[in-house]
Amino acid sequence: MNELTADQIHEEVKERYGRLADEFKVDVASSCCSPNADERGCCDVDEDALFSNLYSADTSWLPEDVTGLSLGCGDPITLADLEPGQTVLDLGSGAGIDCFMAARQVGETGHVIGVDMTDSMLEKANRNKEKVGLANVEFRKGQIEAIPVDNDSVDVILSNCVINLSPDKTAVFQEAYRVLKPGGRLAVSDMVTLGKFTPEERADMAAWTGCITGAEDVADYVGFMKAAGFTDISVRDKNNPDVELADSLAHAGEAKVLSARVTAVKAQG
Repeated sequence: MNELTADQIHEEVKERYGRLADEFKVDVASSCCSPNADERGCCDVDEDALFSNLYSADTSWLPEDVTGLSLGCGDPITLADLEPGQTVLDLGSGAGIDCFMAARQVGETGHVIGVDMTDSMLEKANRNKEKVGLANVEFRKGQIEAIPVDNDSVDVILSNCVINLSPDKTAVFQEAYRVLKPGGRLAVSDMVTLGKFTPEERADMAAWTGCITGAEDVADYVGFMKAAGFTDISVRDKNNPDVELADSLAHAGEAKVLSARVTAVKAQG
């Protein structure tokens, strides 16, 4: 079976998430894996365990156009422990939920940048920005493998179930390291695996764009981060957070998918 190319993955991801934004209805909650209630899940996974019960913080102040189109697999906001005045970057910002929650926490002296490559999501996010009335948020078009942000300019990077969608995770972490200030932090919710998908499973475009078969084994994921220069790396299963996975060796056998809480630091200069 032919391996998916990076261009194919980018185009399919843009098409899927653009369609989710265009077709979204406030009375039908969207999921990263299953776009609507009438569609079978993209893979044999427990979607409730991976994509439900995400935020511990209050989201009731946000419009349904934001909360219903969050498409995440975790709660990077709580993980990030944000402070007033910080500059925050959200990789794959979608309709804006994590950007808006971060903007409240960093306050008027802080700034939040959301980066997304999908025009429909960017349009939705900017309309939602008008609804929530937050002036310290901006959205930029770009790919997370080539982030449109200056070097050494960001205090904290967030991302929610997006890095797994990238065909080049090495580039994502290199770019994240580049834009972080020395001492800056990464706080990410993402899909990882224990074990690896087969080439045939990786060639399933629906499963890849559904946040499943683009996920990497924890050992490889941590390897990409270390190669970029990150230190103090932690990877914990959202549903079993007491167990540290960052020092795991590569896993053999069928891939088990986890929603992970990932943190790391860019060393001081």
